[in-house]
Amino acid sequence: MKMMNSSMISEFVLLGLTDTWELELFFFFIFLLAYAAIMAGNLLVVVTITLDSGLHSTPMYFLLGNLSFLDMSLSTITTPKMVADFVRKNKTISLWGCMAQMFFLHFLGGSEMTLLIVMAVDRYFAICKPLHYTTIMNHRVLRGSVLLSWAVGFVHTMSQMVFTITLPFCGPNIVDNIFCDLPLVIELACTETYVLELLVIADSGLLSFISFILLLISYIVILVTVRRQSSGGLSRALSTLSAHITVVTLFFGPCIFIYAWPFSSFSVDKFLSVFYSVITPLLNPIIYTLRNQEMKAAMNRLRTQHVSSRKTF
Repeated sequence: MKMMNSSMISEFVLLGLTDTWELELFFFFIFLLAYAAIMAGNLLVVVTITLDSGLHSTPMYFLLGNLSFLDMSLSTITTPKMVADFVRKNKTISLWGCMAQMFFLHFLGGSEMTLLIVMAVDRYFAICKPLHYTTIMNHRVLRGSVLLSWAVGFVHTMSQMVFTITLPFCGPNIVDNIFCDLPLVIELACTETYVLELLVIADSGLLSFISFILLLISYIVILVTVRRQSSGGLSRALSTLSAHITVVTLFFGPCIFIYAWPFSSFSVDKFLSVFYSVITPLLNPIIYTLRNQEMKAAMNRLRTQHVSSRKTF
């Protein structure tokens, strides 16, 4: 049983990536550029899909636009504070600021997890049921799927945060990470948290692991189905699914390691946190645009329209 002191803490101290001032300054510029690239890349995807009528009416790109919006939001929850802390001596965050960070981190993370599953379902119908694809994945289903992803994210975060905000924190108040997250903050509570620890493992770790396995199974089913229908279509299906498989692995990999064994001490926790909040949102627009001819063509059309409108004025 954890012992409770009489005084309650009002803020947490975050430990950065390094104690060396030169390295902190180096990380400041690196992550500042990374955040700018995250916002620019994902915003470009959102704007392109929104303004291009052909992409906006296509289910896959409609879902991709929502994924980019979630990536921007998820990174904004953690990265600006992390960047600012690199040039601060005292890396602190208020108790309620910490709670808000964890709430939105799991809200947006749960929403993105659900959206990736929806995108896998979309790919299944597009590749395996092409004649019925537009009928099944109509606008009503797409809007409902996006709303469902937000609803799942809200239930996911509330199921954990409703218990976390009632915990007493009376010291120590040092969070050994670059931002607040449930496993590390729960460990600081001065009361017994065994049941809540199991809840986090089940709600975040086990759910991430099961979702990841189901997604991999769905991709295998798609590839097997395509191979049975046409041997020549297998390479096209692999080309289409490669981006999705990469994004799913980048998203779920860190989540499984962070939350499936959240209360064990791993030296890679900070790296995985950076990967989850910075690297994945940075790579997603690159993965989906560099090999996607339709996205490239849409961007070229928008640039041409922009240049033509400027010449007109």
